[in-house]
Amino acid sequence: MSKILIVGCGAIGSELAAVLSAKGHDVTGLKRKPPLSASGSVHYVAADISSAANLAGLDADFAQAFFIVSPDGRNEQSYRAVYQTGLDNLLDRLPETHWTMVSSTSVYGQNQGEWVDEDSPAEPGNITSRLIRQAEQRLIASNPANVVVRFSGIYGPGREYLLRQAMQTPAIQQTPPYFTNRIHQRDCVGVLAFLLEQRLTGKALAQCYLASDDDPAPTWEVVSWLAERLHCPPPVIKAVDADAGMNKRCNNTKLKALGYQFEYPSYKDGYLELIAARGS
Repeated sequence: MSKILIVGCGAIGSELAAVLSAKGHDVTGLKRKPPLSASGSVHYVAADISSAANLAGLDADFAQAFFIVSPDGRNEQSYRAVYQTGLDNLLDRLPETHWTMVSSTSVYGQNQGEWVDEDSPAEPGNITSRLIRQAEQRLIASNPANVVVRFSGIYGPGREYLLRQAMQTPAIQQTPPYFTNRIHQRDCVGVLAFLLEQRLTGKALAQCYLASDDDPAPTWEVVSWLAERLHCPPPVIKAVDADAGMNKRCNNTKLKALGYQFEYPSYKDGYLELIAARGS
């Protein structure tokens, strides 16, 4: 069993902590405001990673660590606080630890519906995505054995943006298609736990994995399907938006070749469950 640190214990980090603790690992969760009463055997530490002084009392002998952070806001200052200052403080404090960083497919700047994988150019145009990309590069430079996992759009309980959109008769571009890529929250946890298991059994891991389900699909198709099952009017056709931004299709072949099996391989699998839960 391994001594593990999870930096950022929101929905995914907290669930991952519970899963790994149940497997017998010694798990510590780092969060600015830990829960007042934590169930199970997960130990929580209160700290702000943007302050090196806050990390002075943190154990330095973690074998494995996960970086699963969420900036306070969608602005440059908030992203710098965690992806630049925060990450640098952690790497300085834990130089011998093997890290797994949760990144985002927003690091891809492709906008013509291209397929992307781990070897595709990652040259985002906006500053927040560039800061994530720079954090990836610093993590790997600090130790080539570290791993970056790029999640696509996360959905699941509490992350129901597309469901809400489908209920509002939205205007959506139909042609050319504007693709949406997704991963269920439970698969996010599953992927991270799976990669740790592979590492602990001695399997050599790649430096980067793209984690998205098997079914990138046009947003028009997805929202139309959701509206039908929610008994709502279908979306209306929107004029082509030349400034729509990122538009790509994510290829998960490398992750699946390693042996990961998605619990929710398609948006239909995950959203049917969410729609059923709303009905109940």
